[in-house]
Amino acid sequence: MSWLRQMSVNRSNSRLQVLRNILRDGPQKKDGLLTIRRCSSQTEGGTERVSIGDISIATRQPRNVEVVPVRHLQEKPPQSVLHHLKWIMQKDGLKQDVFLIGGPGPLRRQVAMMYLELTRREVEYVSLSRDTTETDIKQRREIVSGTAYYHDQPAVKAAIQGRVLVLEGIEKAERNVLPILNNLLENREMQLDDGRFLMSAERYDKLLTDHSKEELDTLKLVRVDENFRVIALGHPVPRYRGNALDPPLRSRFQARDINALPFKEQLECLQEEFSGIATEKISQILSFGAAVNSQESSALGLPDFPLSSVSGAVKMLKTNPNLDVTEVIDKLYPFTVILNKEGIASVKNLFTKFSLKHNDKYVNKGQITSVENKNDNLVSIGTNTSQSIDVIRGRLETNGNSESFIPTPYHNSVLVELIQAHAAQDFCIIGSRGCGKSILVERFAQLLGYELEPIMLYQDMTSRDLLQKRITEPNGDTTWIMSPLVEAALNGRLAVLDGLHRINQGSFAVLHRLIHDRELQLFDGTRLLRNDRYEQIKIDNGLTDQDMKDRQVFPIHPSFRIVALSEPPVPGSASQQWMTPEMLTMFLFHHLRPLSLTEEKDVVTKVVPKCPDLGKLLNFVHHLRKSTDPSLVSISASLSTRQLIRIARRLANFPSKDLHGIIQKACMSSFLPRLPRDSLEQTMEAADIKAMPKPEVDTNNNPDRLITCSVKDGTLTIGETSVSVFNPENKTKVPDVLFYENPQHLAVMEDMLKDFVLGEHLLLVGNQGVGKNKIVDRFLHLMNRPREYIQLHRDTTVQTLTLQPTVKDGVIVFEDSPLVRAVKMGHVLVVDEADKAPTHVTCILKTLIESGEMHLADGRRIVSHKSGHVSLDNTIVGHPNFRMIVLANRPGFPFLGNDFFGAMGDIFSCHAILNPDMESEMSMLQQYGPNVSKDTLEKLVNAFGELRNMADQGLISYPYSTREVVNIVRHMEKYPNDGLRTVVKNVFDFDAYSKELQETIIKTMHKHGVPYGISRAEVNLAKEFPLPPFTKVGTWTIQRPEAKRRTAMMSLPVETSEITIKGPVEVFPQSLALDKNTARASLFTEQESYWTIPMHETNVISDVSVTKATNQTTGKFDIVHIVTANPIGLFSVNPKLSTCSVIDLYDMFPSTTGSYRPRVRIAPLAEPLDSNVFLHEEVTNSILVVNFNTGEVCRLSSHALPEMPIEKRRFPSTAQTPNPYRMCPSTLPDAKGTILFYKEGGDNIVAVTGKYAHSVDVPLVISRAHQAGADQWLLSSDKDEKFLVKMAEDNSFSLYPISESGDSAVVRELSSVPLNDAHLKLALKNDNVGPNRTSVLRDSYVSIMQGFPDSTAVDVYSSPREPLPESKSQAKEIISTPAFGLFGSSSAKPEVNPTKRSHIVCLPESGQVVEGMPTWKVPESALSRSERSRDVSGYLEVIDPVNHILRYIPVPPATRQSPYLSWMSSIADSSLFVAPMSEDGLVTVDVGGCIRTWETALVNLERSLREWKNMMGFDDGKQLQITKGRESGRKADGPKHGKIDPKNAPHHGGNTWAGGTGGSNTAGLGGFGGPYRLDAGHKVYQVPQHEKDSVPNHVREAARDMARKAFKERLREINMSEYDADVYDGFSKNVRNQVSSLRVILDSLQAKGKERQWLKNQAYGDLDDSKLIEGITGEKSIYKRRGEKDPELGTPQEKPKRIRLLVDVSGSMYRFNGYDGRLNREMEATLMMMEALEKYEDKFKYDIYGHSGEDHKVVLVDKDRVPTNNKERLIVLKTMHAHSQFCMSGDTTLMATRHASDELAQEEADEHFLIILSDANFDRYGISPRKFGEILKKNEKVNAYVVFIGSLEDQASQLIRQLPTGHAFICLDTTNLPQILQQIFTSTMLSGR
Repeated sequence: MSWLRQMSVNRSNSRLQVLRNILRDGPQKKDGLLTIRRCSSQTEGGTERVSIGDISIATRQPRNVEVVPVRHLQEKPPQSVLHHLKWIMQKDGLKQDVFLIGGPGPLRRQVAMMYLELTRREVEYVSLSRDTTETDIKQRREIVSGTAYYHDQPAVKAAIQGRVLVLEGIEKAERNVLPILNNLLENREMQLDDGRFLMSAERYDKLLTDHSKEELDTLKLVRVDENFRVIALGHPVPRYRGNALDPPLRSRFQARDINALPFKEQLECLQEEFSGIATEKISQILSFGAAVNSQESSALGLPDFPLSSVSGAVKMLKTNPNLDVTEVIDKLYPFTVILNKEGIASVKNLFTKFSLKHNDKYVNKGQITSVENKNDNLVSIGTNTSQSIDVIRGRLETNGNSESFIPTPYHNSVLVELIQAHAAQDFCIIGSRGCGKSILVERFAQLLGYELEPIMLYQDMTSRDLLQKRITEPNGDTTWIMSPLVEAALNGRLAVLDGLHRINQGSFAVLHRLIHDRELQLFDGTRLLRNDRYEQIKIDNGLTDQDMKDRQVFPIHPSFRIVALSEPPVPGSASQQWMTPEMLTMFLFHHLRPLSLTEEKDVVTKVVPKCPDLGKLLNFVHHLRKSTDPSLVSISASLSTRQLIRIARRLANFPSKDLHGIIQKACMSSFLPRLPRDSLEQTMEAADIKAMPKPEVDTNNNPDRLITCSVKDGTLTIGETSVSVFNPENKTKVPDVLFYENPQHLAVMEDMLKDFVLGEHLLLVGNQGVGKNKIVDRFLHLMNRPREYIQLHRDTTVQTLTLQPTVKDGVIVFEDSPLVRAVKMGHVLVVDEADKAPTHVTCILKTLIESGEMHLADGRRIVSHKSGHVSLDNTIVGHPNFRMIVLANRPGFPFLGNDFFGAMGDIFSCHAILNPDMESEMSMLQQYGPNVSKDTLEKLVNAFGELRNMADQGLISYPYSTREVVNIVRHMEKYPNDGLRTVVKNVFDFDAYSKELQETIIKTMHKHGVPYGISRAEVNLAKEFPLPPFTKVGTWTIQRPEAKRRTAMMSLPVETSEITIKGPVEVFPQSLALDKNTARASLFTEQESYWTIPMHETNVISDVSVTKATNQTTGKFDIVHIVTANPIGLFSVNPKLSTCSVIDLYDMFPSTTGSYRPRVRIAPLAEPLDSNVFLHEEVTNSILVVNFNTGEVCRLSSHALPEMPIEKRRFPSTAQTPNPYRMCPSTLPDAKGTILFYKEGGDNIVAVTGKYAHSVDVPLVISRAHQAGADQWLLSSDKDEKFLVKMAEDNSFSLYPISESGDSAVVRELSSVPLNDAHLKLALKNDNVGPNRTSVLRDSYVSIMQGFPDSTAVDVYSSPREPLPESKSQAKEIISTPAFGLFGSSSAKPEVNPTKRSHIVCLPESGQVVEGMPTWKVPESALSRSERSRDVSGYLEVIDPVNHILRYIPVPPATRQSPYLSWMSSIADSSLFVAPMSEDGLVTVDVGGCIRTWETALVNLERSLREWKNMMGFDDGKQLQITKGRESGRKADGPKHGKIDPKNAPHHGGNTWAGGTGGSNTAGLGGFGGPYRLDAGHKVYQVPQHEKDSVPNHVREAARDMARKAFKERLREINMSEYDADVYDGFSKNVRNQVSSLRVILDSLQAKGKERQWLKNQAYGDLDDSKLIEGITGEKSIYKRRGEKDPELGTPQEKPKRIRLLVDVSGSMYRFNGYDGRLNREMEATLMMMEALEKYEDKFKYDIYGHSGEDHKVVLVDKDRVPTNNKERLIVLKTMHAHSQFCMSGDTTLMATRHASDELAQEEADEHFLIILSDANFDRYGISPRKFGEILKKNEKVNAYVVFIGSLEDQASQLIRQLPTGHAFICLDTTNLPQILQQIFTSTMLSGR
């Protein structure tokens, strides 16, 4: 019984003890405080028991001590950790595998390692990643001595040897990898590749009872140790990114949620570790982190706070106790970088709750003042603001000074922060491109004596690239080489991971353990341990370094550190938000801002000797960086500090004032989308950075201005830049290419040479076919530099860029790529098509260019020649002559390549290679086709230039290049009989089956005179009539002083006075590009080309004149001047360049109100005043001199030419005598600029020469004056008496009376130059030669005055005509045409105005006289009745006295009629204005502002006709057959619908199936004879047009009838009447081409997203170069193939773009629709959007809302119920029209825009677009443009744009100036809307860079 009593006592004591504990500590959990107990007393057979609480487990002595974790377990682990360990121990006892699940951080792994250390278990660790394959887990084959052997991998080794397999990153592995472990986990069984079979211990031991071990070994059965366990570590998916657990795999694990330590425990641990730090600060950091991670905050969408990294942050506090808590939190959780505005605001609210004040301004941390080495491992860093810091140092000597580093206070402060972070843990520097990350790290390494190991990260980088790569030995054995990162860890270097934002997170996961624990397990079984753990194992087990090396265990050097560099993430982006919660646990983060203006200026001036003043440039760059416009901020990245230093260095060596060009070049502005480019231009203009004017000089005709290129005496000179020619050892690689020099390419090469001389690497960006390769090859040829060439493509990898692996005799041999060869030998590497390769591949070039370093796949390393290294087996020292030239296509639409410039542009000197300008392209083409006519070349250049512009605007998809033009010209040079009409088809036959595109091309080609798309060509020249023969009609006698009557010549009194010049006043000349239309595309006529000037409809043409090229500086072109009168303005047109300069002179003249109707005449001047014209306003006698280039306007006033007083101008009195002075424009302008004015009906002439007016009274009443020669004029009196006036050099005037025999002739026009002798003989049909003039008399077609003006006796010969009808016929003509006066009244019969001017011109070289006349003046016999009734502007009467012929050339009608015909009739007697041009050309201007150029001279016409016929080509009449195609052999025997294929398989021909293509009789596409088109969604095969044309008429009629029935049936199906169909078609046909254009744009926006990616580790496909060794060893998954890659789970889903069209359906739209068609235009625009977006619903989600005075949200189209057929779309249009017609007046534009913007912002989408269609009627409703602009910019997420489609006067243009730049457009023509939408859609392209 004693034992019972004893038991009772013990039980009582136990209860008392429990009660005491409860009373002392309060209630406890069942387990109480857990502790670890080791029971050595229970040791039996070498084992011991370890217990936690009431759970214990037996441990044993490990066989391999080096794989047992050490120094993971703390002396007193936190209770929560002990509970986790206890649970694992329970599961271990149950022989269950466990899954430790939780958020990011090392805690789960640390708990697992603690347990393994506690139980002394051996570990096999596998870090799973997206690159992990079956061979990394089970078995891998290695080749040893030529034989392949299987090597067990961690899972198999752990199973056999009874180890614990730790699998970390379960969610990272591909789905098909982990299921191979299912049977091993469940039954402890696995079939191995080498034939062995793993069997559970129980089954194996059972078999041993019946079989011997030898028998089981023979059967290849292997026992799985009973102590084998699996611990899996992973994150919960879908909260975090990754693959969800496979259900069968999940069911085999027991799960435990291991999250962060409880607040109290973590606080206690940190207090214990950092006893000197204030508890309050640690508590605030932990509290903030816990609040961010709380469930309440999870709704805010904030990433997890990295509580596991708090220990490192507190270490920073230890080094600098003065750090503010918010600064420490910033290093842990850089919320200002990773969150959007809403997230930042949420975090700041949390700060406020914890009484923390976040300082948005950077606080300077001082600077480093001293660097002292304390010992081999530590260095003491002294600062001026805190105590010195002892930190780990590198293995090199520390360096406190640096020549390359330019210190700034900010960078000095950041260095202090980096030192503090270095004392704690690894860190990451986040900063935009070019802000100084690399140079800071370089300086950091110098200070601490670190050797840098730069490692460029890229997207396709695998875990093997990061850790170990497989190679073959020379004997064929496979082995592994360490990566640069592992080498850095072993040797204590500073590993710089550059491009953290690029690498895939799944691959980077393999570094978690290295960063957190400083431990690493490599693929070949090698283990790297933290130095103290390594030493602990040695000490505990008495091992040496050699022993550890034999066991493949190595220490990580204590000095080893990792620094990561990255660009800022893009918040909310699916692809560019790399800062995941997992990444946050790995580093301390430093955000490096760009330098301030002062700092950047200081850096640039110190780096660049003799740096020029860059103040304006720097101010501009910083203005860009601070902009709120994302596109401008993105552009500023191209002007990084690195780029600014490059610009400064270039300016220091090659000075230039063209700041505008420098910025454009650096930003590649030529290739920016339209809106960002415009924003950049406006920002430059605001900063007073203006483009340098380019002289309009024809360099082809001006050798002085040509850029020349020469090689002389070993020196290459391009332009003004010279360099010594290189003398290479190997000249075979120097390129030699056929190259024709032209000004533009030479200018580019000179630019390249400047940069090359400065040691820069070059980047050439341009369209395809612009000559990038030729330029580079010619450039290198001239310099004699050898070239290495590499062409990239979408499949280019980092490996193929550097090395090319091949297999030779079973050994992997790496052959150097051209890149490596160029680096070795100092050649120039040309990288072509760089944009085709992914930017994450090409970015590895960055370190090579910046530091001259690069790691190769075979283990070798390229180092800079400046590094001091020598070439060894594994080191390649870069050659100092190595240079790189990279070629890339322009980014964005339509090339859809990768934005190489956006990713790496700032490390190159960039050059935009544009399509050649007209001069350069002409110069080049003339060399390719010296025998091709210049006119043909010009047509090609102009036509293709316009096509390129259309491609840039997105209106066509293919950007036609110079390459196509060169091929056309080469063909014409070789085969001149093949006309241009035929040859251009070689280019455009690609587009022959796209109807809309072909129409566009034909229209463009015809516009420029290229005969494409015409079936036949015709010549339609005006009919020739014989000119009546010349007869002598009289004699003039000029009375001269040498004759007997000495008094006949009068010396006239001259009053000379100085002219008062007021001004100049600068009027900004607006430059416009005009559309040139060539008139000879298919029809040869006298008309050459025509343009239309942008003239207001109320404007009135007043005069036209030409500044001829011969009167200008050498090399310039004719300039046509048109002056208008309502309001007064000057249009100066350059026909050669199709440009127009508009100068508005409204302020210079009185307002054209009242009855004041100005009449303005124009007179051009000669050089040196050739950029000026005289304007004479005849009503007021005002005289202006206008410089049409600069816009300077001077007013001339003289008492000799009195002006009408201002007060009398508005309503001139009818009784008042009108101003009598008229200007006689000089047809022979001279250097003095002499212009004669005469007093009509008076006796005074005034000659203006320079700044003097010479007033002369003459003894006659002047009726008119004509110039007879240089400083000679013929005056006619009111009695038709004639006098010759001459002005001498001394400005004296002489008067010579002229007596006539017979009746006095009335001179209508007089030439100022004579006919040449040959022409004179032909005209008069005699041999008389001598002085002469051609004139037009009232009763003659043309007269020749032989002997005039130099002889005394003048014989007058005339070709007689009936006098032209004047007032009666003219009145009849005017009455028959409605005319509206100034006040809208009809004018029945205008008064006969003596001031009216006939437009007659004399062409000096041919002797022709041309007069513009209305139809009623043309003789009856010259026109047939049908010709007389045709609609024309008038006729050109061409009188050719030399050839004795007469022609009447019809001038096409004006495109519009002026409402001021009575005003115009007071100016001229014809609606045509005519002026002569150079080389006997002719220009006319009609009342609509249409300028037409003509050829009338027979010599010119014959030459042009000959060229035109050559262009059309010769047809020898032979029957030709195209052998390329084949006839179908089918006949159209009757239309039918055809059979319906239930499988919808594609059918091509066959006459059977409906929906086929290229067939006959059935409904389909591309065939013939079918009843109607039917699209079944297949590729279209088109039959030849001639087969379609051969369909019989009865079959055509039957097809039409069947189509009509099908159409009616379709209408019945959608319940649409034929009337509705007609209405719909009326709208639809107007926008059909625009819909096509818009679809081209939409396709381009989504085409890039369709590109498939490489899927690796495949069992079939293309051989993966990186898997060659695996292939040799016999593995199967060594292939890659293209496929759609599934998005990683947890990543933000790609969403469609969201578009809302907000249309104005207010009453004003209906009210003013009759005025400008605005409502119709809006409905067309709406229809265009609906039709274009059909079938794009997966990419674009749209709705349409309206607003009016009644409602601000009229739903027209709901986003979930968009119209699907024509009827539904028509209902939308009808609703718009009806609402606008019947709604109440008023306007809700502001409310509607605000509502739409707010509603869109709340929706989830890829991008949000709000497009507002409105009229500009803001004034009427008092809408503030400023407020409207604020609403447009209200929501950052919403890209809001307004398109004004209706405007009264200039309302819209005024509004646009007041709205945000690039957010407002004017579209008064629906055809322009696709371009506007393309600008809108591409405007956001840059913000995502």
